[in-house]
Amino acid sequence: MKIVADTHTHTIASTHAYGTVKEMVEEAAALGLYAIAITDHGPNMPGSPRQWYFNNLNAIPSTYLGVRVLKGAEANIADFDGNLDIDEPTLKSLEWIVASIHDPTLDTSIIQPDFETCTALYLNAAENPYINVIGHCGTPRYKFDYEEVIPVLAEKGKLIEINDSAFKRQKNSIPNCVQIAKICKKVGASIVVNTDAHFMTELGRFDGTLRMLEEIQFPEELVVNSSIERFEKYLREHNLPLRKLWT
Repeated sequence: MKIVADTHTHTIASTHAYGTVKEMVEEAAALGLYAIAITDHGPNMPGSPRQWYFNNLNAIPSTYLGVRVLKGAEANIADFDGNLDIDEPTLKSLEWIVASIHDPTLDTSIIQPDFETCTALYLNAAENPYINVIGHCGTPRYKFDYEEVIPVLAEKGKLIEINDSAFKRQKNSIPNCVQIAKICKKVGASIVVNTDAHFMTELGRFDGTLRMLEEIQFPEELVVNSSIERFEKYLREHNLPLRKLWT
């Protein structure tokens, strides 16, 4: 299986990542990727960019060095109602939203992240029309009822991410990622394979995830970014322009 787009990446704007937009796109071009999404962290993450950063992402061309550059964010799920830390006007202005949970950004002062509350959180997030991708949802601390939630996410058009950083840096997430992938296969839920790259040498390297998907015989047609045709179909369905091949 070949992955043609890496739709969860970070730049120095997140301050705990170490490449510029230009460096990340240059690497994507060198690897022959069709597209990259720039998804720096929402404002609740320590050291993250402020709202003006996201509002000015249209300064970046939609196609650069032959790569479709999606302007987006990794929005933080901020509470157990599934709310995000980016306001609605900004969400409307962006092309690609990954929604994820991070320890520093989720308010656990009143509610603790147990199995039931995390299940409710993801069911609430499924209702948010701006979310494209549910990011790194195999994190053990925030485990939820995959059998209940994944069909709802699929029904609401959310892509479920298998994040290759689990196989590189967060290996305690691997059993959950396998379980999530198997349930997606069973119910026909679409997934997206991403790197969550924080430096250009991570970009476009999906080896761990691809090995796992091959081992469980995951259907390629359910991987939205496994071909240009499938990825372009997704972009068209969401009224997003395609890559301009002549740029």
